[in-house]
Amino acid sequence: MNNKKELINDRALNWFQLSSPSTFYPVAGKMIPWFWALTFIFGLAGLWISFFVAPVDAVQGQGYRIIFIHVPSSWMSMFIYVVMAIWAGLGLVFNTRLSAMMAQALAPIGAWMAFLSLWTGAFWGKPMWGAWWVWDARLTSELILLFLYLGFIALQSSIDNKRRADKAGALLVLVGVVNVPIIYFSVKWWNTLHQGASVSLTKAPAMAQTMLWGMLLMALSLWMYTIAVGLMRLRAIILERESHADWVKQLLEVNQ
Repeated sequence: MNNKKELINDRALNWFQLSSPSTFYPVAGKMIPWFWALTFIFGLAGLWISFFVAPVDAVQGQGYRIIFIHVPSSWMSMFIYVVMAIWAGLGLVFNTRLSAMMAQALAPIGAWMAFLSLWTGAFWGKPMWGAWWVWDARLTSELILLFLYLGFIALQSSIDNKRRADKAGALLVLVGVVNVPIIYFSVKWWNTLHQGASVSLTKAPAMAQTMLWGMLLMALSLWMYTIAVGLMRLRAIILERESHADWVKQLLEVNQ
C-alpha cells in the first residue's frame, strides 16, 4: 500500500516538475519533430481524400471542397480559445509562469485559424450565397473571436510588466470564452444563412463516409500543427522570459 502511494506521489511530482519552464523546455524540443511528422502525414492523407477521393456534392459541385479546410480551421479556432482560457485560468489560480506562456504561445495560432475560417468561408459563400460577406450570426461571432485573439495579443504587448500582462490577458480570455458557445449554437438560436453542423456527436454525420474521413484527417492535421507550432513558440517565449536564469545563459553559451 505504501509503495503504491509512493508511486502515485512520484508520478504527481514528475508532472508538477513539468510546470517549470526549465524542465519543460527540453521536453518540448523532443516532442516537436513528432508532431510535425503527424501534421504532414494526416495532412497529406486528408488532402488526398478530400480533393481526389471524396465524391462531388450533388448540390454544390466541386466548390464544396473548400469545407475540408474551412470546417477544421473553424473547429480549431474555437478549440484553441477554450484551451487558452483553461491555461489562463490555471495561471490565475496557481500563479504558474508556464500557464501564462502557454496561452501567449497559442494566441497567434488561434488568430490564424479564425482568419483562415473567415477567409475560406468567404470563398465558399460567394458562389453559394452570392456575397463574400453577410452579417450572419455565425460569421459575426467568428469575427468577434478573431478580434478577441488580436485584442489579447495587443494587450499583452502593450504592458511592459509581464506579470500584469499575464493577468490582464487571462481576464480578457476568460471573459471572451463566452463567445465560443455563441459561435457553436448560433445556427440553432437564430435564423441564419449558415448551414447547420454536418458532423455532430449526437447524430449520424450528414455526409458521405469519405467526406467525413477527409474532414477528420484535416482536423487532426491542424491539431498536430497547432501543437507543433505552439511548442516552438513556447520555447521561444521561455528563452525570452527566462533570459536572466542561469540555465538559459548556459544553454545559449553551449549553442554559440
